[in-house]
Amino acid sequence: MVRRWMLPVLLVTIGLVVAGTQDWPWAAAWLVPYVLVAGLLSPLVFPRSRTQAEAERRSAVDGRPIVYWRPGCKFCLRLRLKLGRNARLVHWVDIWRDPAGAAVVRGIADGNETVPTVVVAGEGRVNPDPAWLRSQLR
Repeated sequence: MVRRWMLPVLLVTIGLVVAGTQDWPWAAAWLVPYVLVAGLLSPLVFPRSRTQAEAERRSAVDGRPIVYWRPGCKFCLRLRLKLGRNARLVHWVDIWRDPAGAAVVRGIADGNETVPTVVVAGEGRVNPDPAWLRSQLR
């Protein structure tokens, strides 16, 4: 849990330190970008994560893809933002919270924990094109 929030908390702390050295209008101007970036890199941007077992079970029933991700990953964020509203149609597994999910990613990515890793109908892809994933949702 702590590891997931380390980067956002660090960014807000740096923003507060930098803002603390400025007068009021400049302090706000410095703090706002730090808080926005921290929010984008936090787990709050992603739909609720599921466990590996729950995501596999649900995917078997509804046929939706499973996306393995971790907080702070810029490629995961890119995929999430490109999916837009369709992100809720995907089962998300945070590999930092679920060791079984991390093991699946290592099995697909030659022993590495490279994310985002997407599994569609039993086939895994590492860092796929967001357009490809959108086409799998239709």
